[in-house]
Amino acid sequence: MPDERQPADEPARGDITELLSAARAGDRAAMDRLFETVYRELKQIARRLLRGRSPGATLETTALVHEAYFRLARQEAPDLQDRVHFFAVAARAMRQIVIDHARARQAAKRGGGQVPVDLEVAEVSIAARPEAELIAIDAALTELEALDARLGRVVELRFYGGLTFEEIGTALGLTDRTIKRDWRKARAFLGARLNAGPGSDASPAAR
Repeated sequence: MPDERQPADEPARGDITELLSAARAGDRAAMDRLFETVYRELKQIARRLLRGRSPGATLETTALVHEAYFRLARQEAPDLQDRVHFFAVAARAMRQIVIDHARARQAAKRGGGQVPVDLEVAEVSIAARPEAELIAIDAALTELEALDARLGRVVELRFYGGLTFEEIGTALGLTDRTIKRDWRKARAFLGARLNAGPGSDASPAAR
């Protein structure tokens, strides 16, 4: 998660694990209690995603958190293994929501076309980017996921979830060193793909 640390009264990780276990067993009330338990951390992710958003943006922090929860909660017995996995799944839900809003705004402007992209992943606010750039990044990330699912997952967790390399390693069962190597390869692919435009032959470097 983002480097900002929780106060001493933050939820115990054991509580989250127990709630996730109950949710996997089909306890719908457990999902509601889980949401209340992790709400503050989800708000941190949402604030990071939405800081610096352009004037007129309609997606707000609270709305993003609640929509992400709705997408998670409507699943039957969601397969959420632990705290890190929960936030990884929440990051994917937020990614989809942010891109859906970007597409809607782009369509309303009747804009489009290729835009140059400076991909400083996880260092530049997502919402501060133009809609066309967000959509281009998502398309390139989707292409990367099809070519190399693990590299795509690393980018998603870092870019949308704000997870540290250590947390990503925990989620994927890999070492920090491997995650950092994957991160470099993924950024190289995305940077080349985004700035080369459609039809370019970019592929992740061999592991």
